[in-house]
Amino acid sequence: MPDLDFVVEGAEVALHSVSPLLLFKLRVTNMKTPNTSNTSNTHDEIASLALHCQIQIEATRRSYEPVDQARLSELFGVPQRWSQTLRTLLWTHANAAVPPFTDTCTVDLPVPCTFDFNVAATKYFDALGDGEIPLMLQFSGTIFYRESDGTLHVARVPWHKEAAFRLPVATWRAMRDYYYPNSAWMCVQRGVYERLERYRIERGLTGWDEALTALLDDSRSEQAWPAQGGLQ
Repeated sequence: MPDLDFVVEGAEVALHSVSPLLLFKLRVTNMKTPNTSNTSNTHDEIASLALHCQIQIEATRRSYEPVDQARLSELFGVPQRWSQTLRTLLWTHANAAVPPFTDTCTVDLPVPCTFDFNVAATKYFDALGDGEIPLMLQFSGTIFYRESDGTLHVARVPWHKEAAFRLPVATWRAMRDYYYPNSAWMCVQRGVYERLERYRIERGLTGWDEALTALLDDSRSEQAWPAQGGLQ
């Protein structure tokens, strides 16, 4: 049965995708486990590989500047308690169809991304000023392989197969700026949204930026003047 090894050689932003993606450059190597059905030095050919991957953020495997610690307080609390609260976070799942190969091949592993700040991974990524994000990719899936006589067999990718990768923060920010240029997401309760929508329509404002700016300007104007009756 084949013995596969996985290495992430890099990552880049997927251009022109319908949804935000990073492409992890994944090298898959057949470790050339000999075919035991005969005595020749032949090896199993990988006909195809349906690969699944769970990606975790190993938050304990990097250091943090004070400004990073302040921005991460919502996730992990105050730094004095990080020895107890700093933990691994599940980021996402990814899938790839690996074409036929014998020795090694490199494929793009499309990793879905989001800029939704209700997701812990997004809060974590956005809090980091620079450096790298320590990731652990844990693999599973189905291997279709042929022995030397052409017989097709099926095997599972063992659960212990994994690969560490340090994703540059700059790469994640490049993805964010490409898919969400000069923008951020804010989730509010439906009732608050409906009030904001009425305010925007009543004021004749065309966009949410204008509506929120008007609200902030109104708030500053009220704070600048004393309450009625405050003058002697």
